[in-house]
Amino acid sequence: MKKVFVSGCYDMLHSGHVAFFEEAAGHGDLYVGIGSDKTIYELKARKTINTENERLYMVKALKAVKDAWVNSGSGVIDFLDEIKALKPDIFFVNSDGHSPEKERLCKDLGIEYIVSKRVPHGDLPVRSTTALRQECRIPYRIDLAGGWLDQPTVSCCAAGAVLTISIEPDYEFNDRSGMATSSRKKAIELWHTDIPEGDNVKLARTLFCFENPPGSKYVSGSQDSIGIVLPGLNRLIYSGDYWPHTIETVSDNTVLEWLEKRLWLITIFPRAAEYDVLADTDITPENAQRLSCAAADCWQAIMAKDITRFGKAFRESFEAQIAMFPNMVSPHIMEMIEDYGRNESVLGWKISGAGGGGYLILVSEQPVANAIQIRIRR
Repeated sequence: MKKVFVSGCYDMLHSGHVAFFEEAAGHGDLYVGIGSDKTIYELKARKTINTENERLYMVKALKAVKDAWVNSGSGVIDFLDEIKALKPDIFFVNSDGHSPEKERLCKDLGIEYIVSKRVPHGDLPVRSTTALRQECRIPYRIDLAGGWLDQPTVSCCAAGAVLTISIEPDYEFNDRSGMATSSRKKAIELWHTDIPEGDNVKLARTLFCFENPPGSKYVSGSQDSIGIVLPGLNRLIYSGDYWPHTIETVSDNTVLEWLEKRLWLITIFPRAAEYDVLADTDITPENAQRLSCAAADCWQAIMAKDITRFGKAFRESFEAQIAMFPNMVSPHIMEMIEDYGRNESVLGWKISGAGGGGYLILVSEQPVANAIQIRIRR
């Protein structure tokens, strides 16, 4: 029998986990590496419901599993020592567990890499740990274009818009991944499980002030608070201040569906906590104006549902960002972008995280292999 390896958290064990194990075991003897409590906390910024010993006990009890253990490493590739020792024939992952780093590791080690289709067993419903937890419905946020214009040091050089979309928490996006996870933690601290009823702009301002009390050494951009609280697509126009002077919200379902079907996310890795994205900046009126123009083009392309123009403006906004903040990217990330850029159907790209990590976001009308898609909050 071939040896098949899978790795994950497997907290709150449910039918989706079992179906995944059964699908993987269809390829051979199944070995499971479980993320430690420490690793899960570092990646998700939350404690597991069940401890690593409980999770290991339950996974090992499943008839589809040949053997299981708690991985000894940390981070996204916390199983490196284990996979080298096991020497599996196949590494099996879910689509939301796929990452280029895992695929590259398998290529280097001569391991077949298979991505699950995530099919539930029989007539059972599709299950996920996030859905079962039901502890928090507070959204995440993606900035599509114009990011950094919410900082006065940039928008004082050239006024312009930041385009944001509010994202349903269908996935537990990794911590420090550029999805406004820091602001979301503050929102959870403030409101616990969901955004309360009320004036959304006032609620967003409340969250912004709560995250940035008087005396804060660094003021987080208000696009994070606004992008979380205001549903739909938002255009936030900044001109030298921390708060936008104009907020325009689009809730037209045809526009939001158009966007949802054309955005694809690939997991990279969370950015390091000590990463200094503000080093070596080159903020100039020319670079800021370039960013502002790209965001304006991106907005017009979305309103016209022009995929070619949208991809181009999406890409140009990202290039303007890294012209001012070169530490947003690394040679490794640029290599990854070049790989996806060779696909003719991929028209635009950016990374979610300002600190050199998180998710690679691609624009394409065609499916992108092993990518995940998001839902915009209505």
